[in-house]
Amino acid sequence: MHRTRTLILDYLKEHGEATVDDLAAVLDLTSVTVRHHLDILRTEELVAEPVIRHRNTPGRPQYSYALTHKASEHFPKNYCDLAAKLLDEMKASTPPPMVNVIFEGVAQRLAADAPALVPGEPLTDRLERAVTYLNAQGYVAKWEQTEQGFWLHTCNCPYQAIASHNPELCGMDLALVTNLLGVAPQPTSRVVEGASTCAYLLAAERVPA
Repeated sequence: MHRTRTLILDYLKEHGEATVDDLAAVLDLTSVTVRHHLDILRTEELVAEPVIRHRNTPGRPQYSYALTHKASEHFPKNYCDLAAKLLDEMKASTPPPMVNVIFEGVAQRLAADAPALVPGEPLTDRLERAVTYLNAQGYVAKWEQTEQGFWLHTCNCPYQAIASHNPELCGMDLALVTNLLGVAPQPTSRVVEGASTCAYLLAAERVPA
């Protein structure tokens, strides 16, 4: 991102709001230049539509700018480190069988947000719905049919930064896929181990009628 627009976002994050004149003074830019960058940030939905700032003295109305909710994605987050420490603490203080129960419960909660299975629905329809749901969660999923059966691939592991030290997350994904398809597939590869995809196979002889 252009350095000036980054500085504008940083200033609005710290101060909550600002006018064009405020930003021009702080950044040592002309008002025309500030407006140009604000227009781009508004187009990118990082800055909200301006609102009139009430003045205590006569004069032209001033418009104040603030960040949108989407702008929060621009600022650094430390979710992975926090999640890793939470997992370490949970596993240190919880018996292993209970850890597995917790991850299975999380998988069920994730699957609960997906459309419910339809009785008698063809597997291809379930695969399509599973791919749509997984893509919305950042998995970059796809499916294919081969002589071996049906394959579900996820090209991205949303938890890759912490999955290598927490294999329970791979088990959670398997439980999630099982809930989405209504049948347990066979996992054959994992991104966290260097494979290009996490692959799940429903062998031809195991495909439900």
